[in-house]
Amino acid sequence: MSELDLQSVAAAVRRVLPPEMPRVALHEPEFAGREWEYVKDCLDSGWVSSVGSYVDRFEQQLAEFTGAGRAVAVANGTAALHVALILAGVEPGDEVLLPALTFIATANAVSYCHAVPHFADVEERTLGVDPEKLAAYLDDIGERRGGVFVNRHTRRAIRALIVMHSFGQPVDLDPVLELCARTGITLIEDAAESLGTYYKGRHTGSFGRIGTLSFNGNKIVTTGGGGAVLTQDAALGARAKHITTTAKVPHRWAYAHDEVAFNYRLPNLNAALGCAQLEQLPRFLAAKRALAEAYERELAPVAGVRFFRELPFAHSNYWLNVVLLDREHAAHRDELLALTNDSGIMTRPAWTPMHQLPMYSAAPRMDLSATEDLHARLINVPSSAALVRDPQPVAVRV
Repeated sequence: MSELDLQSVAAAVRRVLPPEMPRVALHEPEFAGREWEYVKDCLDSGWVSSVGSYVDRFEQQLAEFTGAGRAVAVANGTAALHVALILAGVEPGDEVLLPALTFIATANAVSYCHAVPHFADVEERTLGVDPEKLAAYLDDIGERRGGVFVNRHTRRAIRALIVMHSFGQPVDLDPVLELCARTGITLIEDAAESLGTYYKGRHTGSFGRIGTLSFNGNKIVTTGGGGAVLTQDAALGARAKHITTTAKVPHRWAYAHDEVAFNYRLPNLNAALGCAQLEQLPRFLAAKRALAEAYERELAPVAGVRFFRELPFAHSNYWLNVVLLDREHAAHRDELLALTNDSGIMTRPAWTPMHQLPMYSAAPRMDLSATEDLHARLINVPSSAALVRDPQPVAVRV
């Protein structure tokens, strides 16, 4: 059994961080480009709400960067997930598979559709859905009837699978795609944390029928709030735009709406901020990879922990850097969290697993032993791009 010296772990993390910063946040935005200029342009022109040139520009830039056929900007990442589920045909009473290790928004969006979250286990290789374990589970509990996969125990349709690219690390998507093709379950990618992350040379969020992004203040690129729906399907993209703009039928003056829909539009002010942020994304990505390399270097000689690195098929944005305690030291996680936070270094555990929250405790689930194990050992350490100055450009494998 390896020894764990908490002071050594904390000291290794501290050595990576700028010495002049007595307190270091987990992830802060950086505004060093044309943010002021673009936002002021909105104010000067009066185009501050949900219509304006920056919304169109932001959507086009996102589509080009991610390789999506269409990007539709919305108010936040949760709204994007809600819309994605609607586009996937999720109906009240359906089940939706999603990882138990995810942010609450993933499960809440399922509930907004009056559907049932069904929790899947994750794997330590990727921190995302374990496709092999999930395939065996689905073979045991369900069957395809026509074009619909049905849970034999609940008699409900399992309509969609949401995979979450946790902390910017991509899920192993090829076996996931094979599983969805075999079962007829629609794949949705929660790429909220993975802007700038690639799986086998292709951007995350572009593999599933629908993908989603988030631009919250703690994301690699921020619009203050904000999110986006991604799809390769032109018809789905048009529908996403329609139902996020109150299903208003275009007309010069009439207020005509053709279905119950949502006011999920992203304001032009926020999109202006996003356009300026996207211009700096290559630098942000280079800085975050340099930061990850520094953490790996400093933590390598420290016994009892390891730094989580991308797999050969991945090119991660390292949104939040992950330190994993060895299994025998899981009981010391909170001690390390207390030590680092008390010393001015903001660290956090992973999200509370969804099945351990009171509103989802009775939801259907498979064996979640890997989820519980990882949650007990995982710590996020400061990951802001601004922690690295003048990073060397890093080529993205596209």
